[in-house]
Order: sequence, then structure tokens, then C-alpha cells
Amino acid sequence: MLTKGDEYPIHQTPEPIAFSGTDRNFYDRYFFCGYNPDGSGYFAAAFGVYPHLNIADAHFSTLRDGTQHCVHASRLLNMERMDLQVGPIRIEVIEPLHKVRLIIDDHEGISADLVFTGRAGPLQEPRFTRRSGPRLFMDLTRFTQNMRVTGWTSVDGQRIDYSHGLGTRDRSWGVRSIGAADAQPVVPMALPQFYWLWAPTNFPDLSLFAHVNEDETGAPWNSRAALAMDGAGQGEVLHLKDEHFTVDWLPGTRHARSARLDVVDPSGRDHQVTWTPIAQFQMKGIGYGHPEWTHGGWKGELAVAREDFRPDALDPLLLPHLHVQTLCTARHEGGGAASDGIGIVEQLVIGPHHPSGFVGLNDGAGS
Repeated sequence: MLTKGDEYPIHQTPEPIAFSGTDRNFYDRYFFCGYNPDGSGYFAAAFGVYPHLNIADAHFSTLRDGTQHCVHASRLLNMERMDLQVGPIRIEVIEPLHKVRLIIDDHEGISADLVFTGRAGPLQEPRFTRRSGPRLFMDLTRFTQNMRVTGWTSVDGQRIDYSHGLGTRDRSWGVRSIGAADAQPVVPMALPQFYWLWAPTNFPDLSLFAHVNEDETGAPWNSRAALAMDGAGQGEVLHLKDEHFTVDWLPGTRHARSARLDVVDPSGRDHQVTWTPIAQFQMKGIGYGHPEWTHGGWKGELAVAREDFRPDALDPLLLPHLHVQTLCTARHEGGGAASDGIGIVEQLVIGPHHPSGFVGLNDGAGS
């Protein structure tokens, strides 16, 4: 089947654009988050296309006075990957790799119109490839970009404007678990294990990017720390080395009470970044791990729903509640300078992680 994408010179295989290799778990996703410089008005969105499942879905959620207000939408893809709209949620690419618009038409009182403009060119992260025993668990490429955010969000008639907003977006594509779970388990049976920290942070004149995946012993299998000055082009980043995260876990949870990154710059000088939480955002609000609105789940030809919940009222150790983004103030010290910023520390920790004291699937930190 030919689609709109076949009009453009973007093919990667001999197949039409509608077909993406042979792995049914192939996906292609946009992620956005934003906030005002004082930490108010946090929101996030996700938009995913799943070519082999013939599904597209999108989610938007904003945090107001301790409550997350969410819109979830899913539709039949009809094999057309160039249509960036699902129900009331749509994306307009104004300038590739630089400026993107996110629109949420009113659904039960939730709406938004937001423009994201890159502070610098996007940062391509190391390819994420991981197996669970013999089975491919993930194999994907992702780029991250800190953004200037303008526009507004509205919930039940209460509007928040962003004239000097900040945020982050990413684009990722490849293979990861989506849709219905595989009925055939990996053998021999073992506890799932995934440790993920991601901390894109906005400082006055530059962006910090830092993340790590670790195995159960604490050994990193994917990590990156880098700085991008405002206006830097793609690839014009300062790569840091010897990056090491330290997390103080909130007792009885797998959520950070604070976090610290120690790194070394190319001149051999030590730097430290510390994050202090302002507010917590549940990633299930944009479909990650959601029991009813999981990414790639079949909901029919078109389905749209509003959902509201308070993150502080949820059991933090239930599996759908482990994945969070914590909006934080940030402090950088090192190299003879210091500065303050704001950003997020995303956390998803499932299964054992010996340095944190986690031994089971979802046990919490000790006091």
C-alpha cells in the first residue's frame, strides 16, 4: 500500500513507508514536556505510531494544584504514518529539528496550543539495545532537545500562559514492548529488571543532558552526559565523562527524594549537579504503563477519554505508578562557576538494583 510518506525521499528499506521491517513491536514516538520558569504549569504529551499494529495513539496531561488532568486518544492508523492527529491531539512540524507545534482541541474542558523552539540542535543519544535472555527487549534511536515554550494550556476554563516557558522534547523510534503482552514468556523465568534515570535540565545559557541505564549490579549499559550552549548546531556539544548518578530514595518508594550527578569535563575538572524536587508527575498520565491506555493498545477505530487523578493519592509501589517524572530545581557547581536551573528527573526502576537496596520486583527503599 502506498501512503503520503512515499512521496518523500525517506525510504530506508525496499518496502513502502507503510511497512517498518518485520518486528511487530516497531514504534515511532514524539514526547514533549514543559513548564514555566517558576515551576508552575507542568505538562507532558506523547504521540506514538505503531505501523505493524496499525494503531496510533496520543496523550496529554497537565498538573494543576496536585491533580493530573489527562486526555487519552487512540485510533486506527489506516497505515498512514504522515497523519499526525489522533482525536483532539495533533502535531504540526513547523521546522524539522527546530520548531514543532502541539495542539489539543477542547475535550471535556482540556485544551492547549503550544509551540516548542529548540534552544540548540538535537542531541542524538547512544543507540539503546538490550536483550532479555535471547529475546530482543529494545533496540531504538532517540534524540533529545531542550526547548523554549510559548502558548497556553486550559483546564475547565482556567488558563495558564507560557511566554517564557521551558521544556524538553524527544523523538524515538525502533523496537520496544508495545500493545498486548507476549503470551510466550522468556525462559528460564526471571524478574524483569530495568533501571532508568533521565535528567534534561535547562540552565540560563545552556542545556544539560544526562541519562543512565544500569543492570541489577549498578553497571551502566547506556549512558550520556553532555552540555549544549544556546544556538549550538547538531553535534556541537560538550561531552562530559565519568558520569555517575547518586539517588536518595524516598523511604517506601522507588521515587527520588533528591539526585546528584558527578561528572568530569574535557579539561579534567570535576562538576556536580544536584536536583531538588518541586512536583511529581505520573507517566501513566501520558500512557506509559497505563493499565487501560497502554501505548499501542487497541481501543477501536477511535476512542477518546478524560482522566483525572492525584499522584499523591496513588500507591507508589504499584507497577503502573513506578514511572515518574519529577520536576526539580537544579544547582550546578564546578569549574570555578555555579548556576541554578530547572528540569526533570525521570525515574523508572523495576526489579533488582543492588546499589539502591532493591531486591524484588517493586519493593520500596528502606528508611
